[in-house]
Amino acid sequence: MYCGSCLHDNTLAAALRRRGVDIMLVPTYTPIRTDETDVSEHRVFLGGINMFLQQKLPLLRSTPRWLDRWLSHPSLIKLATSRAAAVDPAKLGDMTVSMLRGEQGHQAKELAELVDWLKNDIKPDIVHFSNSMMLGIARSIADGGSSRIVCSLSGEDIFLEKLTAPYYDTARGLLAERADEVDAFVALNRYYADFMSDYMAVNRDRVHVVPHGLDLAGHPRNPREPRTNKRQRIGYFARICHDKGLHQLIAATERLAKESPKLDFEVIAAGYLGSGDRHYLKEIERRVAQGPLGGRFRYEGEVDRAAKIELLGSFDLMCLPTIYRESKGISVLESLATGTPVVLPDHGSFPELVTETGGGLLYPAGDERTLIDRLSTLLTDRPYAHQLGENGRKAVHERFHAEAMAENTLEIYRRLLASQ
Repeated sequence: MYCGSCLHDNTLAAALRRRGVDIMLVPTYTPIRTDETDVSEHRVFLGGINMFLQQKLPLLRSTPRWLDRWLSHPSLIKLATSRAAAVDPAKLGDMTVSMLRGEQGHQAKELAELVDWLKNDIKPDIVHFSNSMMLGIARSIADGGSSRIVCSLSGEDIFLEKLTAPYYDTARGLLAERADEVDAFVALNRYYADFMSDYMAVNRDRVHVVPHGLDLAGHPRNPREPRTNKRQRIGYFARICHDKGLHQLIAATERLAKESPKLDFEVIAAGYLGSGDRHYLKEIERRVAQGPLGGRFRYEGEVDRAAKIELLGSFDLMCLPTIYRESKGISVLESLATGTPVVLPDHGSFPELVTETGGGLLYPAGDERTLIDRLSTLLTDRPYAHQLGENGRKAVHERFHAEAMAENTLEIYRRLLASQ
């Protein structure tokens, strides 16, 4: 799927390169997937097939590197995962703990290959992990080397909180232990910086906030014209799954359709649909067909970058009623960049995004009645909705762009290197 972390890391690496930084974006587990030009290395380290097999089959923990590299070939990994179901954390507790144990875990051979490549071939000043689940390798990189270590925080708690006993407590303990080996952490917002500093028992001053910045190529530079279409569009743009809350949006809009029969609107959803969530979408489609939204809902599938920008710009508003506390909110910024206002639950990163951009309305998470009222407000007061969207568009173009993200990240790198 188009992964939020892949989108962020690829955009950041590309922006740093434009600033003349010598940077390599190195995929781990699987090749990255982004809707922008992929600037990552072709080679995959810690290939997901290898990592899983070495967890389950002790004999494969001593295989030659040529075989490991064949099993980690990007084409083979893509083939193996092309029809995969959603990752189930409840089944990966042992592997998660093993990875966090690093050089003491079952994947030590794979970790050693990456460390050797970094120390002997690349010799980087900075090693920047995309998430804290990689911290098992930090000690090996730091031992006897000169690289400073930075780690992004990107929603790991959502995965960790679904681990089962006894792996959950062990993983939390290892995460806090290995965090001591990191020089600096980076979060996309103050909410997640505060949350993860407590979650990992890390001093808050070690966690820096660098907001996500979009590559704005293709996004409208000028204010969009006020919309006058008769049938308005409520949009949803995210992975199609229970955690993202599409079913809550459907329930709210069904009630809105009943309460305001003269309000002409439709609901358009787009985003990645994994095989494990197809039943979830089918249930929504079956429900819609039999209710007041009949003929007024459709799923557009997973869209590429150009289609994404066009689709978001066609919405009158975008609603993302997540069940969990969102740590990133990239699709919210993407929506605002097109001048489309947002309606969001008041948890996670969303209150901060709405406050910083002025681009939308909040409602108490799980409060269907208030969600309906917020949707109705933006559908019936078009000048107000247009102003919110314009607020958001200006904020993204002024502050939430890739060049600002690159400069803020580079400043962290500079300070770390200056303190050596």
